Amino acid sequence: MTRFARWTALVAAALLVAGCGGSSGNGKDEGKNSDPPSTTTPSSGATSALPASLTSQKPDWGRCKGTSGSAAQGGGWQCATLKVPLDYAKPGGETIGLALIRSKATGGHGGHLGSLLFNFGGPGGSGVSTMPNYESLVGPLHERYDLVSWDPRGVAASEGVRCRGDKAIQAAESVDATPDDTAEESAYFKDATDFGKGCEKAAGKLMSHVSTTDTARDMDLMRQVLGDSRMHYFGISYGTELGGVYAHLFPKNVGRLVLDAVVDPSADTVGHAKNQTLGFQRALDDYLKSTGQEPGQGSRKIVDLLDRIDAKPLPTTGGRELTQTLALTGIVLPLYSKAGWPRLTSALKAAEDGDGTELLQLADGYNDRDSAGHYGTTTHSQRLISCLDDKQRPTPEETRKLLPEFEKISPVFGDFMGWDTAGWCHDWPVAGQYDTPEVSAPGAAPVLVVGNTGDPATPYEGARRMADELGGGVGVELTWKGEGHGAYGSGSECVDSTVNGYLLNGTVPKDGKVCS
Repeated sequence: MTRFARWTALVAAALLVAGCGGSSGNGKDEGKNSDPPSTTTPSSGATSALPASLTSQKPDWGRCKGTSGSAAQGGGWQCATLKVPLDYAKPGGETIGLALIRSKATGGHGGHLGSLLFNFGGPGGSGVSTMPNYESLVGPLHERYDLVSWDPRGVAASEGVRCRGDKAIQAAESVDATPDDTAEESAYFKDATDFGKGCEKAAGKLMSHVSTTDTARDMDLMRQVLGDSRMHYFGISYGTELGGVYAHLFPKNVGRLVLDAVVDPSADTVGHAKNQTLGFQRALDDYLKSTGQEPGQGSRKIVDLLDRIDAKPLPTTGGRELTQTLALTGIVLPLYSKAGWPRLTSALKAAEDGDGTELLQLADGYNDRDSAGHYGTTTHSQRLISCLDDKQRPTPEETRKLLPEFEKISPVFGDFMGWDTAGWCHDWPVAGQYDTPEVSAPGAAPVLVVGNTGDPATPYEGARRMADELGGGVGVELTWKGEGHGAYGSGSECVDSTVNGYLLNGTVPKDGKVCS
């Protein structure tokens, strides 16, 4: 089972096309200046009780090594390992290692501003592999900041977890994620149970210590070890929730935080599923309009196609079959970026003609499957983290009652998203921690919250709610009337210059500023 609408940044840029580069800030945006960054005298926070053996670490920065999933990074990129407590309730106990990557500031007018930490979303995305690919978008920021990212705990090189092997993953793709009868429903929930057991066996005691709160505490230890008195941070997609939780835990340590493609912190599990159902239907409607189709009619045509595939999967040139769930996943990927729309047109036409190859290729891209049939572990980490975070666990009976609401929001995505609320963390071995994350940050410096009206995965409304929950004088909303998942680096000079002006010059725009 794959949660295709979990908060995932850069997936479209990585698999379809690269985004546009950011422009330099001009310092002329309306507003006030935030406190200047500082790189001396680390301030106190909840990690102040950590032993000096952790807070006084000196990372052994060296040449990055390649992995089975990516080549070694050259150029100015350096890698190191940071030790963090397995359990923050026992800060002097067992530690785990987090993989870090950085490229030192290239040198620009105005001087060095310290480290700028990036989280690209997921949860479960690898910052170590993504950060170098993102460098071209943040050139002006790189001049004055050290660019830093990491693999959060339970992700990739940081104690990454593989819950099942490649053959079992491929076999599970035949499980119908929108069950139509008792037998399919039984298979759906059995698969969820089996996946959880596999994660429990693979992760062991780490399974209870990969929450967003754990990672936010890791970030503050990272800040201290890097020598920054304040946290300067760029969070995308799920990274916005992580940034909000950090601001709540360490408001006095907040420097310049940008949250782009914002997760709604007021929504619980069902609320998020409804939000994303709406977001993907909006994006699909916009795509259909761009092809000259009326959205209602175009959606019904896609539903008819998916129903036919459900009854009889489509053949592909590689010999595998395109199931309904794989087809839906293939439709989702191009909606993350407007640049992917032409490929969606081609894939849908081929499927209508009886060939599922193109939609399967798109689904494989989203599912992190390579041409040799090997799967990455992003989805495994994603599920580990989100199921430890999410306390709400709808039962199958509750989900059946919710399905009409989901189907009303979207005839294409509603059924899948509705069932997902029950299946994703079904029979999970550990309990979730909260219904909604706490992100209030009284006393923190201004946090720039960027929302995109055409965002499919993290709908625009979440940006205002994040700004409101951060608190008065803290959350500052910037709106872009655009398409795709995220705003920065997506072609808006207005967005890029506003974000760069904030990060480089401390210029805080007026709350509610709109880039069109």
